[in-house]
Formats: sequence, C-alpha cells, structure tokens
Amino acid sequence: MSAGPSTDGALRHVLGHLLTPLLMCVGMGLAYLGAFHAPAPHDLRVDVVGSGPSAQVLAQTLQDKGAGALDVRTVADRATAVASLREQGSFGAYIPGEKPELIVASGSSDTSAMAVEKVFTKVAAAEDAPLKVTDVAPVASGDPTGQGIFFLLVALSIGAYASVAVIGGAGAVLPMRIRALLAVAMSLVVSLIGTLFAGPVFHLVDQGLAGVWAMSWLYAAGILLVGVGLHTFLRRWTTLGVMVLFVMLNFTSSGGIYRPELQPGFFGALHAFWNGAGFVEGVRSHVYFGGHALGGHVLVLALWLLAGVALVVAAGVVEARRNSAAKAGETRAETVGEKARIVEGVEEEMEEVVAV
Repeated sequence: MSAGPSTDGALRHVLGHLLTPLLMCVGMGLAYLGAFHAPAPHDLRVDVVGSGPSAQVLAQTLQDKGAGALDVRTVADRATAVASLREQGSFGAYIPGEKPELIVASGSSDTSAMAVEKVFTKVAAAEDAPLKVTDVAPVASGDPTGQGIFFLLVALSIGAYASVAVIGGAGAVLPMRIRALLAVAMSLVVSLIGTLFAGPVFHLVDQGLAGVWAMSWLYAAGILLVGVGLHTFLRRWTTLGVMVLFVMLNFTSSGGIYRPELQPGFFGALHAFWNGAGFVEGVRSHVYFGGHALGGHVLVLALWLLAGVALVVAAGVVEARRNSAAKAGETRAETVGEKARIVEGVEEEMEEVVAV
C-alpha cells in the first residue's frame, strides 16, 4: 500500500528540517578541521638576545630556515626580551652561550610556548648544550595545560546560546522587553556559574576573579542579546545562526587552543575582533600580564554587547509593526496567521531544543 498524500507531505517537511543538522555538520567540520587539523607556526615572533655578530647570524639563519614560520629579531639584553614577553610582543627569547636559556610566557599561549621550545631545543642540541627554559608568566596551578580559559569560554557560550533557544522558542509570545530582561538575567546567572568554575571549583585562575566575572558577564550578555534579537529575523534558523557566530567561528578564532600565529590566516583575522578572542585574551591579560592591553579586549566585548542591544531594539520595532499590521487585518486572516505562527513556533522550539 503506497503512502498517502499526508505521509508524503510530512516526509518532505521532515526532510526540509533535516537540512539544519546537515548544515551544522558541514559547518562544524569546516570550522574545526580548518582551524585545528594542522597547526603550524607562521610569523611567530621570537627574539635572540645579543648584539654581536653571532647573535645576528643566528637570528638570520633561523629566519631563513623557518621560511616564514618565524619572525626573528635580536634584542640587546635579557631585560628587553622579558619586557617584550610580558607585553605579549613575542613568544620566546633565546639567550645563546655555553648555557643557553629560552625564556617563554606560557600564560600567553601554552601551545605557542611549546612550539618555540621545540625550535630552540634543536638549536641548543646543535650546540651540544642542554637548554634551560624559564617561564616568566606561568599559568595557574589549576590550569597546567593553559587551556582552562578556553573551556571556561565553552561553558559560558553553551549556557548563553542554549538560553537563546529557550527564550526565543518558549518565550516567543512574551514582549521583547521581557525577553531582553530574561536575557540579561540569564547572562548574570551564566557568568556567576562560570566564575565559580574558574575560581573556587577548578582554580583555573588564582587572582583577579572579579575581573574574570565582569568579562564573563559582558561575553554572555552579548551572546544572549544578539541571539534574542536575531530570533525575530531568523526564526527557525536562529539556532544555526547563533552556532555559526558563537561556536563555529568563535571557538576556532578565540586563541584558546592555538593563537593566530599557529592557524590559517582566516581565523587569525577573526581573532582581532571576535568576542571569544576578546574574552580569552582579556582574561589572559588580566590574570597573567598585569592588565596590559586589557582595554582593547574589553572594548571588543562591549561592542558585541552594544550590537546585541541594537538588534534587540530593532527586533522590538519590527515586532511592533507586525502586531499593528495584524490588528489592522481581517479577523479571519488574523486567525489563520495566528494559527500558522503557533505551528511555526512549536516547530521552531522543537528544532532549537534538538539542536541544543
């Protein structure tokens, strides 16, 4: 017995909605594999300490052999090299001699420090000398891999964009001002949970917890307000849109696993202004580098928050116009439209819950 028209229609409907998870699969594969599958240094800034001919020759040799992997400079003394590391102007400084020393700042990026150490271990081995490694900005004791801040970013992001799905789906009938207030409230709760994880629970940071909370709130509030505002325009595509913005492009460009110097150029470019990078680099700056360049990272988070506010305001205006137009229409048309919106809202909520 062949399937009836209703079954055919339902099947086409389901297949149409399965497009969303397929796009998520493709997007996640392209983003994560594109960003992380083959990390390799390019223009990774390192210093050779010394002003004599031997230091100049070593720097030029490393530059030439690196073929674009390293950006090698010479600096006059150890103090200058350490200052550059503490300002995140370089990722390693090599002091040649009978007892060679490599200075790194793992708080800036543990993977970058490891890449630099790998290079200069070979240099020291060629000189038949053991390499001493000194870390002038070590990570917290509770974060030995230096990637705890990235996983804190993941927790905050999931809490924020999952809340967008609930507010946009189950709360779609609420006025925009109430949805916006819910978004702000949820961002506060999510940021407090994240701060508890970062401090008392896992000790990912050992100082500056108040500043970590403030940046967590800015970050989560930006995601929630952007998502709630976008829901008015994207409807059932909101979850996909938010995942593209705050998972696919965000996690991969944040610098939490690999900094831009170890990634393809596309993700390095996003690192300059994406909100995840603003959070990760802001926390690093605040916790490990005495607040150096912190203002720029906080500005990035604040601009994303303002973008969210602007989207919420725009969405409120659009919804007000839609409501006015519906009230001016015929009663029958309004009833039919309301039924369609109810059905669409149920479908959206189901799809968003499955996506989350």
